[in-house]
Amino acid sequence: MIRILILSAAGYLVLLTAIALFQRKLLYYPSHHSNNNGLSPWELDGNLIGYVREVTAPRAVWLLLHGNGGQASDRVYALPSFSIHDSVFILEYPGYGSRPGFPSLDSINQTATHAYEVLRSKFPQLPVCVAGESIGSGPASSLAMNPHPPDKIVLIPPFDKLSNVATAHFPFLPVKLLLRDNWDNIASLRGYNGPLEIIGARADTIIPMRHAKVLATSKPSAIFHEIEGGHNDWADGVKVKIQYKN
Repeated sequence: MIRILILSAAGYLVLLTAIALFQRKLLYYPSHHSNNNGLSPWELDGNLIGYVREVTAPRAVWLLLHGNGGQASDRVYALPSFSIHDSVFILEYPGYGSRPGFPSLDSINQTATHAYEVLRSKFPQLPVCVAGESIGSGPASSLAMNPHPPDKIVLIPPFDKLSNVATAHFPFLPVKLLLRDNWDNIASLRGYNGPLEIIGARADTIIPMRHAKVLATSKPSAIFHEIEGGHNDWADGVKVKIQYKN
């Protein structure tokens, strides 16, 4: 019996070590194809940093921070949810698509901040807003702490704190001790006073809707919407309308 316990404990420690070392392989799923899906490249100093649907004389500008799978050019499905009068810039994360680097909380937050400030500088007279999809709700919420925060933030379907989602999926692991990239959207949004919309999907099994509800409850001024479908169904049939003013 003692031998079994020792072997079980050793196996568990090996599992914890493997997860600690390779957790970002489990969290980020970038792709690297060259298809732009009809979007225009978004370049800065000759480097591709994302893709854009740009319109003439936009009424507002949006920075879209996408989920953990695929790459920026795959998010063409999201565009019908945005107003046809707004320009939409989709950020490419480090290590995604053709962008060099490695994805992490720090690298994604840094590139999101840089991209946001570039848009602020380029469009000083326009509302600059942010939409965050899934894990992108983390860097989107972090921009709420910017000295010049977004004119509006929309989160679809977001988490309250990433470790809370991971703990529910892996209750046998000490997730809060292991998780390096633990975005805390409640903390990030605490001081934000701008318009905030939070969308939760009723059949979401990846980030169950209760996490979006907890996040919305933490911000009494937030507008909360429930939609049908699962985690990746929010853009189907334009269930969600993303616009600066309703």
